[in-house]
Parts: sequence; structure tokens; C-alpha cells
Amino acid sequence: MADNKVHAVGIVMNGVTGRMGLNQHLRRSILAIRKQGGVKLSDSETIMPEVLLVGRNAAKLQALSEEHDGFPWSTNLDEALANPAYSVYFDAQTTDRRAEAVRKAIASGKHIYCEKPTATNLTDALELYRLAEAAHLKHGVVQDKLWLPGLRKLGTLRELGFFGTILSVRGEFGYWVFEGDAIPAQRPSWNYRKEDGGGVILDMLCHWRYVLDNLFGEVQAVSCLGATHIPERWDEAGRKYSATADDAAYATFQLAGGIIAHFNSSWTVRVRRDDLLTVQVDGTKGSAVAGLRDCWMQHYGATPRPVWNPDVENPFDFFAQWQKVPEQQNFDNAFKQQWELFLRHVVVDEPFRWNLLEGAKGVQLAEKGIESWQKRRWLDVPPLA
Repeated sequence: MADNKVHAVGIVMNGVTGRMGLNQHLRRSILAIRKQGGVKLSDSETIMPEVLLVGRNAAKLQALSEEHDGFPWSTNLDEALANPAYSVYFDAQTTDRRAEAVRKAIASGKHIYCEKPTATNLTDALELYRLAEAAHLKHGVVQDKLWLPGLRKLGTLRELGFFGTILSVRGEFGYWVFEGDAIPAQRPSWNYRKEDGGGVILDMLCHWRYVLDNLFGEVQAVSCLGATHIPERWDEAGRKYSATADDAAYATFQLAGGIIAHFNSSWTVRVRRDDLLTVQVDGTKGSAVAGLRDCWMQHYGATPRPVWNPDVENPFDFFAQWQKVPEQQNFDNAFKQQWELFLRHVVVDEPFRWNLLEGAKGVQLAEKGIESWQKRRWLDVPPLA
């Protein structure tokens, strides 16, 4: 039996001491891939990621290295990028640091995989795409929600024609993020400082762009209202600070094909729904509601006929009238699935459409959303040249 051929792919991972970089990318993606024996290309060929950890806190990096496979680490990004053993650069830093670091990585000839938003403004986001293309480098942007089990089930229903003509999409996202004084906050303080790249519009409209574009129809126009509902919070050191970024966004989108979508995104809302994210799709033949993992559907023939009468007790248990979409396949971690696809793209050039241009589209929508809020009007979202 022939020996197994292993393609070692060196990855400079920058920003892995943060919540997302550590949990979703290092632990649940790269380490999980290594634990399973790599990305299998065939019975005799695999891809194995090799990691160089990069960040600003030496103590945290050393602790991570000792905890996870003894990975090498560095606080010097320039030296890491100069190392020819690593062909891929991954960035999960705070948003305001991303564009500069990705520019350096492109100049060093590294393939790019990074978190969204790819930049704090469209000009920088498009520049990253053009630089990577001019350098003939492979590039990708994290668009994890496309691999969530709930949204994949929605996509399957759409492909099967379950909805008929889709009329509208309604998304509810968010939860109560504690202010940080009496109870520790669940999100980092930079999220609430505009000067550090924070804000729910910049964060979440990038998500809704790729969800809507890929599942329902290209976004063509937006009307958005933002808010900073809680003006003061406490940081990781217990110091009070002023929240300069928006913590809630109420956005309506016009999609190709006449579909209307509306998404509420908030870090100041208490949850009374099926999940932290729910997406409801209504069509002429049926409707469905997806959470992160589960999805419920109601066909035209099973739709009740309620009559508005507030003077009598409601006779319907509306939740009970929906059917849960059955588990027809196993779903791996969403971030890990996209990592595997990107590694296959790097090694064997399999198609990978979620690139820096798609990332720029998300930044474009966020920028248009902020402009819409400032001008208090609808704005068109033109195709990116």
C-alpha cells in the first residue's frame, strides 16, 4: 500500500487570542482538522495545516502554544510573514487592524483568509481585493453563517421549490450584552467604540449581505436606522467608557426579484424566540423559520385560517402548527467547513467563491446602511465594478 501523501500548509494565524479567533478558528477549526487527520483529498492524500500563532500578548501566545500542540508563536508579524514555511495568512484581529495587516501579507506573497469585515470602509476593502488579484494570490473571507445547519436547511427548502414565489425574509438577531459593571460583558469593549472599528451595523450587515445574496437574491437597496441605546459601558479592566458605536440596527432591504427583507440586529434585546438568530421566509406555497441549527416549516395546505378577534381567547397554538425539518444529514462546525474548503482551494485549486470581493460587498452594505441612517432615506446598492 502506497504511503499517504501529506500537503503541509503553513498558516500564520493573527488574532487568535481573541474570542472568535481562539474558539471558532483555532480550536474548533484548525485543531479539529488536525485531530481528524487533516483534510482528506483521497484515500492516499491529505492536507495538514501547520500553524504559527501571532498576536500582541506574549504571555497569552505562550499559554496557547503550551495548551495546543506546541505551535510556534511570535509577536512580530513582519518576521512571521517573512517565513517561507507559511504560505497562508489568516486575520481575526479587531477590524481596525485588519486592512493594514492583510496588505503586508499580500506584499509578502501570502494567500489570504480573513474574518469579516475585511476593512472599515469600502475603499480599503476593494483595494485588498485588487492587490490580491494583481499578486495572483488565493483569497477568502469568513462567511460562516452559510454553513449553519438551520440556514442550510432553508437553502434546501428553497432548492426544492417549497416556498413557491418567495415574498419576504425577516431576521431577528441579538441578545442582551451586559454593560460590564455588575455582570461581565459577553463581548469585547472595542465592539462599542467606533474609533476601534466597532458597531453592530459594520459587524452584522456584512453577515446579512452574504446571507441574502446567496440564499434569496442580490441586495439592491437599503434603508437602515441605527441606535446607541446604552451610552456607557465598562471595559475589561472595569473602567467606565462612552459607547461611541451603534449597538442596534433596524434595516430593510430590497432584493432582486422583488423580495423584501428586514433584519433587526441588537446587542440590547432580550430573547423570546427560538434562537439567538431566527430567519423567517414567507412564500406563496409555504413558510419556514430557521434558527442556528433547527428549521421549522409550514406548507400552504397546513396553514391555519385565523380570524382577528381580540375579545375571545386565542384558539390556536401557532407554534404547534409548524413541522420540524428532519435531520437528513450531519452538519460539522460552520467555520471548520469553510476552512476545509479554503485549504482545498489553496492546495488543489478547487473553486472558492467567498473571496475578498464578496467581503467588500459586505463592507459596501454596511457603509450604505450607515449613510442611510445619517441621511434618513433609502439608498441604492449598486453592483461593485
